Amino acid sequence: MTAFIALRQASRRDASELAILADIASHGFASWLWFADVANGVSDTPLERGRLKMSEEEAVGGWRDAVIAEAYGEVAGVAIGHVLDEAIEDVEATIAATEPMLALQKTVVGSWFIGSLCVYRHLRGIGIGRRLLEDQIDRADRRPVSLITASDNEAALSLYGRNGFSEAARADAVPPFENSKRHAWVLMTRSAA
Repeated sequence: MTAFIALRQASRRDASELAILADIASHGFASWLWFADVANGVSDTPLERGRLKMSEEEAVGGWRDAVIAEAYGEVAGVAIGHVLDEAIEDVEATIAATEPMLALQKTVVGSWFIGSLCVYRHLRGIGIGRRLLEDQIDRADRRPVSLITASDNEAALSLYGRNGFSEAARADAVPPFENSKRHAWVLMTRSAA
């Protein structure tokens, strides 16, 4: 069923697509973070800033860490993952909304961490997310695999649960806006293969 799905390593020229997909994966949280650089004059729009960040040569979570899924002749989705090394211990949250996620990440140092996994809405439900997730598990090279998702993202929780992930911890999200929907960040892990 998923034979028509092709995976490929992202290239720097995919930076715009990666920014869009990372923003969708985060339900707009990424563009909210990128907006600070718009206010500081670094870029004209949040997505332009996201594109710049995704195109950085040595950025963790940028194009070098991304795998693109293609289906029906178009980019269909992305998974962005990397080994979560000890350097995360020295990272301090500069924005309150990122504190809970950073604290959760610090509990899984040494694991393969999936920072983003997203499929465009019109291509969901045909196995692309599962194929990207399987690829990330393979890339983990026998390490445990970890990720963080929102407690109200039922589709993601279901996908990860069906693929051997279980909840390891959760932390209340710090809402970026007063009227933001309340939820928790859920750290999910899968044992080493």
